[in-house]
Amino acid sequence: MSETVTDINRLTPFPDHTQLPEEDGTFVKNFQEHPQSILLTDSLGPVLEQRHPDGQYCIGQDSGIYWRETDPPEKGAEAPDWFYVPNVPPNLDGEVRRSYVLWRELRAPLIALEFASGNGEEERDRTPLGVSVEGKTVRPGKFWVYEQIIRIPYYGIYEIKSGQLEVYHWMDFSYQKIEPNERGHYPIVPMGVELGLWQGTYQNQDQLWLRWWDLEGNLLLIGSERAELEKQRTEQEKQRAEQEKQRAEQEKQRAEQEKQRAEQEKQRAEAAESKAARLAERLRSLGIDPDGEGDI
Repeated sequence: MSETVTDINRLTPFPDHTQLPEEDGTFVKNFQEHPQSILLTDSLGPVLEQRHPDGQYCIGQDSGIYWRETDPPEKGAEAPDWFYVPNVPPNLDGEVRRSYVLWRELRAPLIALEFASGNGEEERDRTPLGVSVEGKTVRPGKFWVYEQIIRIPYYGIYEIKSGQLEVYHWMDFSYQKIEPNERGHYPIVPMGVELGLWQGTYQNQDQLWLRWWDLEGNLLLIGSERAELEKQRTEQEKQRAEQEKQRAEQEKQRAEQEKQRAEQEKQRAEAAESKAARLAERLRSLGIDPDGEGDI
């Protein structure tokens, strides 16, 4: 009986991020997608710096998450419009990440967000991985992959056209739809933030945007908003300093006026005293004692 020994060095290893496609050739779905991703990332910066002082996290924007090896490779990937992975290095072996390879990282993103241009049907597709009657592999739906394979704890779907936002939380091996709180926000407790919709202007587009708030309901500001707020604070501080200077100057003027009034009062008193002395001297010259008591 012969025994066959397999040389493990000859086995083909699973590919890494440098060996997998970084794009699938599809267009970005709408003009809001790019600024929306930047808005989310920019405003979250201070929170992530506090939660990850070592800088160990990564954020993907329309980047592929490879969860299954296929031919062609991109059929085994999903590309959320925005996702965040805690406690992983931002670069790999000194190289910028081209994609996120689940079988290499062994850590799922904490949250993934999809910006749906249509009615969200694609983003809610629960079709499981399977084989058709013709023997062809049935590509699974995005929702199913996130829920059953990658198991991303939080999944948000934002329908841009309708302004509708849905957030799901992975519990008991499936996604449960979260109800918004009294502010209309969805708490993402592990991140210490809330996700919601904000009406305003960003990069010359006035519309509804996905934004972050802290758990007390304070909007997390982007860099330009923080700079503007700091500018306003500096201007207010400058105005307060100027007002304080004016008050000090007014107080100085009041003190000077009080000094002048005191000096004038002193001069009047001295003048009255001098006048009284002259009168007394004249009375004495007339033989009258100015200090004497009058006749009774």
